[in-house]
Amino acid sequence: MTSSIRFIPRLIVPDPDRASAFYHDVLGAEEVFRAPLGDDGRPSVVEHRIGGSPFRVSPAVSSWGWLSPSDLGGSAVLLEIEVDDPDAVGERMVEHGSEVLVPIENRPYGKRSGRIRDPFGHLWIITGDLR
Repeated sequence: MTSSIRFIPRLIVPDPDRASAFYHDVLGAEEVFRAPLGDDGRPSVVEHRIGGSPFRVSPAVSSWGWLSPSDLGGSAVLLEIEVDDPDAVGERMVEHGSEVLVPIENRPYGKRSGRIRDPFGHLWIITGDLR
């Protein structure tokens, strides 16, 4: 193995601009790169960073095999984010159109966490220290 490997998740969404604004507003994601897709001006990829963790969003393009959770009937991936205040992050996500699947509560495994589906169909575990 080489130490130059980076793992960068890419979330496929119907509207990368809307998703980028959502992730900025609710998670504080910083946009670090944007590449346009053809003449329509729609980005083919937008890279973000939350803390030291990068992730990307791209539009659903079925001919490329890039399908969003709504195209697939749901998401097969859970994204977990550890934050200082899971309740505040969860509330912001809901205020911006997310759906609570499992309420954020103290859990017997020593974390405060819950599960949320964002407006683009991606599933998030929001976790932090017990209160």
